[in-house]
Amino acid sequence: MDGADHSFYAQFNKLEKIKHVVVAYDEREAIGCGALKEYAPGIMEVKRMYTLPDSRGKGIATLVLKELENWAFELSYQKCLLETGKRQSEAIGLYQKNGYIVIPNYGQYVGMDNSVCFEKENEIA
Repeated sequence: MDGADHSFYAQFNKLEKIKHVVVAYDEREAIGCGALKEYAPGIMEVKRMYTLPDSRGKGIATLVLKELENWAFELSYQKCLLETGKRQSEAIGLYQKNGYIVIPNYGQYVGMDNSVCFEKENEIA
């Protein structure tokens, strides 16, 4: 969905900096995933959220996202932030439904017209 901007976004989604991953299974089939990487002290960035097309609309992405948030907060991070594409309406809806608020584009996404950024504070902190 990123079109011509795909290579720009892909460089920030490399696996070597991702150490926290959640995978959702249906029996033995992986049907959804998401990951976290440290963005800054006290802040985790949600990355690599994906659900197989046939498994969408069943709450899988919300379960993965909630597990990532719980993990981040267990590790004493106060905030999760993320970026998604403006054309990814399902992702935007997922994040809004789960309490994320739109923030100005951060870091490498500043000035990227296709990006929309979100954050969520630890509700327990």
